[in-house]
Amino acid sequence: MTCRATDERAGSDVAAWRGVLDTLCPMHVVLDPSGHVVHAGPTLRKLRPDAPLTGGRFLDRFELRRPRGVTSMADLMASSGIKLHLRFRDTPATGLKGVLMPLPGGGGAIVNLSFGISILDAVRDYRLTSGDFAATDLAIEMLYLVEAKSAAMEASRLLNLRLQGAKIAAEEQAFTDTLTGLKNRRALDHVLGRVIAAGVPFALMHVDLDFFKAVNDRLGHAAGDHVLQEVARIMMAATRRGVDTVARTGGDEFVILFEGLTDRAALACVASRIIEEMEKPIPFEGHVCRISASCGTALSSDYDTPEAERIMADADTALYASKRQGRACHTFFSPGLIDPPPPRASDNPPLQT
Repeated sequence: MTCRATDERAGSDVAAWRGVLDTLCPMHVVLDPSGHVVHAGPTLRKLRPDAPLTGGRFLDRFELRRPRGVTSMADLMASSGIKLHLRFRDTPATGLKGVLMPLPGGGGAIVNLSFGISILDAVRDYRLTSGDFAATDLAIEMLYLVEAKSAAMEASRLLNLRLQGAKIAAEEQAFTDTLTGLKNRRALDHVLGRVIAAGVPFALMHVDLDFFKAVNDRLGHAAGDHVLQEVARIMMAATRRGVDTVARTGGDEFVILFEGLTDRAALACVASRIIEEMEKPIPFEGHVCRISASCGTALSSDYDTPEAERIMADADTALYASKRQGRACHTFFSPGLIDPPPPRASDNPPLQT
């Protein structure tokens, strides 16, 4: 039998087996002895529907990245049985893996291709389905595992976000007075400790409501709660949002931490504004609630080494000095002030209706 007859026999054998190759190796190409594509598997054709592979030179359509230096069919045939690393020359330049096997009698070669680690991009770029892969190909199972892992990771991420949100909410609640929305004593102690540790100058102002007990006694706790919420609004409006800390530390007792502020004139102005606003009548269900406020302030700049408990106590001493002066006034702490007296009973002013 002549060589030509052998070549024709090999070519006819490949043609007869094309259906089998398309099923078993849907990403194969058949090359003739000159290196031109004479047939491409159905999945490979799907990757380039507008640019048929058949008839084109294999090395013109694919860039061989490993082994390097392959420029001819002879070079390509020399890489028989070696794992090939290649990619399309046009976009999308999908990366591929392959292996070449020569056909008998020098009748060309078959190159079987796969996506390798590029399969995720390929499925996305070409909208591939399980029908585009051989029945024995584990690629789809791998995709299912990847999707399941991604879904599990996303569920875990969302759960972590919910848990983090719940943690933040719980921490926020732990530092917040639920009635007024102000910080509580725990939050104040935390911020005060941080400010002292950082060496930041500050002022601490105690604010105590005058005649608040009369509101609770005559109109009930609902009226008292309403007054406390209005008081919180007044103090928030008089201070610097995001800088100062306004805390409710007792039933009708409040503390304001002015971070980075020790100017006496500015602090006196804030105290005057708070006192003035709190003396305005507060309507509640057809009644008018009247209160006032007494304030006392201690400055960190007056201490060689500021200590939280001492400054809190001195601000309280200044507050009681304001009480003794007739209420509705503000006093700065000085060493000459006497210690506060025992807890007092609030006076009951006339209640206007």
